[in-house]
Amino acid sequence: MRVTKHEHAALLVESNGKGLIIDPGAYSNPFTDLHDIVAIVITHEHADHWTPQHLDRILKQTGPLPIYGPAGVAVAVSDYDVTVVEPGDRITVDPFTLEFFGGRHAIIHESIPVVDNVGVLVDDQFYYPGDSYAVPEGHDVALLAAPIGAPWLKIGEAMDFVLAVAPRRAFGTHDMTVSALGLRNGRDRLTWATAQGGGEFLELDPGDTADI
Repeated sequence: MRVTKHEHAALLVESNGKGLIIDPGAYSNPFTDLHDIVAIVITHEHADHWTPQHLDRILKQTGPLPIYGPAGVAVAVSDYDVTVVEPGDRITVDPFTLEFFGGRHAIIHESIPVVDNVGVLVDDQFYYPGDSYAVPEGHDVALLAAPIGAPWLKIGEAMDFVLAVAPRRAFGTHDMTVSALGLRNGRDRLTWATAQGGGEFLELDPGDTADI
């Protein structure tokens, strides 16, 4: 399996010649030159994790695709056919197996409604939590995409999340809202947290990949 980091929270996962797109949102450049994409996962409804423009561009290249997301996504993305998934669901989209965790977005502020959010575990190896600290309990995570910067994020909580997951390797995501200095600080903190479980932190920039 190969995971390619795109800008902010967008990811491309590839295995056996097929691809899975996760969270193509507003801070990410368009996906281009797509081949054999089998599905799209949208972890929650916020615009930095999906836009109709991104979906239209992707579907124009690929043709119809299943789109998976929680109930809130199905409402927000109502012009598209979204299959609703919930925490505990485990589905197969050949060649990928997807398992979903969490259920709710991390709290931004008491004045802001909390929306649905699912973390997704791909092939029992790669985990991405969306905008949450949901831990995939009972799984040995080979590669973790860990958030670095967000209105809902405190770096100490992100560190605790990485400590709880204890991945073999991790890299930073959700990082377009931080300055260069903030990114450096976040990477350093998550490097420490990853190392506590014997893991390795990878400093991936947009376009960089990690193989499992």
